[in-house]
Amino acid sequence: MATTDSTIDGGAPGPQGPLATVLDIRWGPEDPHLGGLEHREALIYTLGKAAELEHLVMLQYIFAASSLKQRVEENLTPETFAAVQRWRKTLLEISQQEMLHLALVQNLLTAVGAAPRLARPNFPMPAYAYPAGVRIELVPFGEAALRHFAFLERPEGHDIADPEEFAALAEAIPLANEAPDGIVPHLHEFDTIGQLYRSIQAGLEYLDGHLGHDRLFVGPPDAQATEEHFRWPELVAVTDLDSARQAIDTIVEQGEGARGDWRDAHFGRLIGILDEYLELKAADPDFQPARPVIAANVRPQPTGVVVPLITDPGTTRAMDLLNVVYEVLLQLLSRYFAHTDETEEQLQVLADVAVGLMYTAIKPLAAIVTVMPIGPEHPHVTAGPAFELFYQVDYLLPHRAAAWILMEERLRDAAAFAKRCGQLCTPTLVEPLAKVARSLERYADQLRDDA
Repeated sequence: MATTDSTIDGGAPGPQGPLATVLDIRWGPEDPHLGGLEHREALIYTLGKAAELEHLVMLQYIFAASSLKQRVEENLTPETFAAVQRWRKTLLEISQQEMLHLALVQNLLTAVGAAPRLARPNFPMPAYAYPAGVRIELVPFGEAALRHFAFLERPEGHDIADPEEFAALAEAIPLANEAPDGIVPHLHEFDTIGQLYRSIQAGLEYLDGHLGHDRLFVGPPDAQATEEHFRWPELVAVTDLDSARQAIDTIVEQGEGARGDWRDAHFGRLIGILDEYLELKAADPDFQPARPVIAANVRPQPTGVVVPLITDPGTTRAMDLLNVVYEVLLQLLSRYFAHTDETEEQLQVLADVAVGLMYTAIKPLAAIVTVMPIGPEHPHVTAGPAFELFYQVDYLLPHRAAAWILMEERLRDAAAFAKRCGQLCTPTLVEPLAKVARSLERYADQLRDDA
């Protein structure tokens, strides 16, 4: 069993960092890293990592979708513009399903008595944050992004009898990992997202037998998110082992596909986009469906990881506006998943405002920043939605009355900031930013009226 001060392979330094600190309780001595979560704390920790991954993968898809061009005038033909529109629609649909998966993981956490987990590392992340095969990075749409997304979603754990699936798997490759990873290359914690969930299911099954149903599933059933509020039929309440398995099956099958049904899963859809993109690129080598977007932040990262910094004042303000709205969205979701005395009507408001912010504020702001410059140090490129977090803690506001006031107040601050932001942006962005401001004010009013 690995420990934080052990050596590996005849003297190589052992793993360090947050993953390594729980390895001793996560895995049994004979476990091949496919299960063995033998303690509740180990299960909660692993579910928290799963929540972070769903969150981060969702943002990857949003970044790539936002980088795609949105007008024929951006050097597209009617044919390529139609393809770009299809690709953006598919990537956003996949990101929505990743949001569903994030909600299902929150239900799993709630079911075993834990708090919601919506915090996650900032981009770009240190190499040791996750296994090398699950590297998470914001990359614009293109061949490298599509192959890496397919790599993350690739089917795992069953024999490949379909020659077409075998060929598709060959197209899925990871991004190059330049920095050394001191944990996973030796320990091989999990190689795919599907494998991670299979270990979680094995842990749930073990603890259900070891502790008993009543001792494992101790979370209040009325704290579960369901279709009633979020309109996802697959969003099941997790109250026992069977419903936990159902939630995990949904996550795995939507990503990599049920056995034999990979073509309609995320993996198959991504391979379909890749094939179409390569075909159009072969016909026209100058075809470029994405804007010249790179991942850049407003401020340096405390981790010390080097990232391009935005110096253009208008872009800085637009990016911070996006980040603040995203922060409020996380507060809304945290409040929903850890609510106390909210009524059913108030829970519906929290869900509606959270989803509404995604479509009427975050989505347009993500598109806005992709036409804005980073600064003179980085000519000829534009920014992409960085989703910077300002805190390294979760986003729970614990007291209902105060929480609703704080979220309303923050939305009003963001709306006023959006109006001022237009003064430093190009004239074509004044009205889109004003539209975002009106949306933020409308949701602030809704929180005020229903508090």
